[in-house]
Amino acid sequence: MYGTATMAALGALALTVSACAQGSSGGGPVMGARAEAVTGSIPQSAPAPRAATPQRRVAQAGSVKEWSGEDGGSGHPLMSAEAIREAAANFDRCVAGMWPEAARRGVTQANFQRFTQGLTPDLRIMDLMDSQPEFTKAVWDYLDVLVNDTRIAKGREILAKYKAQFDAVERAYGVDRYVVASIWGIESNYSTLGGDRSVLRSTATLACVGRRQAYFRNEFLAALDILNRGDLTPDEMVGSWAGAFGPTQFMPTAFNRYAVDFDGDGRRDAVGSVADLIASTANNLKKDGWQAGQTWGYEVAVPAGFNYMLADRARSYTLAQWEHLGVRRPDGRPFPRPGDKAFLLAPAGAEGPGFLMLGNFRAILRYNPAESYALAIGHFADRLRGGTPFMQAWPRQERVLTRAERLELQQLLARRGFYRGEPDGQLGGKTREALRSFQASVGTPADGFASSDVLDRLRGR
Repeated sequence: MYGTATMAALGALALTVSACAQGSSGGGPVMGARAEAVTGSIPQSAPAPRAATPQRRVAQAGSVKEWSGEDGGSGHPLMSAEAIREAAANFDRCVAGMWPEAARRGVTQANFQRFTQGLTPDLRIMDLMDSQPEFTKAVWDYLDVLVNDTRIAKGREILAKYKAQFDAVERAYGVDRYVVASIWGIESNYSTLGGDRSVLRSTATLACVGRRQAYFRNEFLAALDILNRGDLTPDEMVGSWAGAFGPTQFMPTAFNRYAVDFDGDGRRDAVGSVADLIASTANNLKKDGWQAGQTWGYEVAVPAGFNYMLADRARSYTLAQWEHLGVRRPDGRPFPRPGDKAFLLAPAGAEGPGFLMLGNFRAILRYNPAESYALAIGHFADRLRGGTPFMQAWPRQERVLTRAERLELQQLLARRGFYRGEPDGQLGGKTREALRSFQASVGTPADGFASSDVLDRLRGR
């Protein structure tokens, strides 16, 4: 079903689902940089103590595919071919113009000149940034790729190999080791997947060219700050085209917020030091609200005729209240803490399993705001500790809508007065809310699931 290139992208899926959501705080950076960044895979061993860490080759100018020279697919005025060429011609001045702010952040003039000398824009990033792929993924395909027997076996090897480090970090931060190991496994397949682009070059390019300059200016300056402090070297700061780097894929600003020197060598090395990368990831989760000793959520069976208007992040009830509404664990076991509050997630609608998500799921969402990603992290963590696959079947017979169909769906919802956003082909919360309202109006389960059947209903078929 999928070609080789697609499977490579799937293998690096967590890298593609996370980076530029403005305002997100996670080391799994923001849904836009990491979310828009498809990286290649770079075989390498799991990080070892620093001296033994192999150096990865940084992609240099001319060593990667060149920019197409075409307008970007977003239609943004800064993504026109003319605007890109103009910005590229002004690249040196743009970079030099960031020196005063770098100085205010403590970067020395010598280091600024050292790290920016010879820097050129990587315009291929403009094609990657504005690509509009037709390929989309159902949540079950996403989970199949990211949570599989091979990755589980590797994760258990990592947990055993670095048990001392996981023990120490768990004592220090109170964050479940299996969740930390899950993030490491899904973000980089335990350091075997990652990008080979210079983080400094990528963020400088995006700070000076294209439609996200304000956001990436801060990331570029943060990257300079990391290099200036000596936490990492330029050769260690390689990653996706959007600037996410390291085994657990920190953006530079997230690294600055959450990276810690856990091994005491004077450097916050969340790339080559196992202790530092585990602790930095745990610190990220702790600061984002992780509650020690609690789980992330429960798979649940939702009764027939359930009011799916209640399946909303904004609607939290106690587990006892959900149970009163007929929502129960599929194996019949009771909830261990019935007073805990949770929201109901139905990622595949009424035909698929439901999930009651607790506070720790929200902490994972702050690491990366994609629900499918957070579900994969939680489930993978459970499998690493010996848990079983989900008990209920996914509706695998459902066809995933193409981008053109998703755009049409939004347009039809807007035409009927249900959708008030700008149609963009991206099925977020506004689209789900609009879908639920439409489904309720025609007497079908208001689960917000964008199926081919609901599209046909909107078409009047």
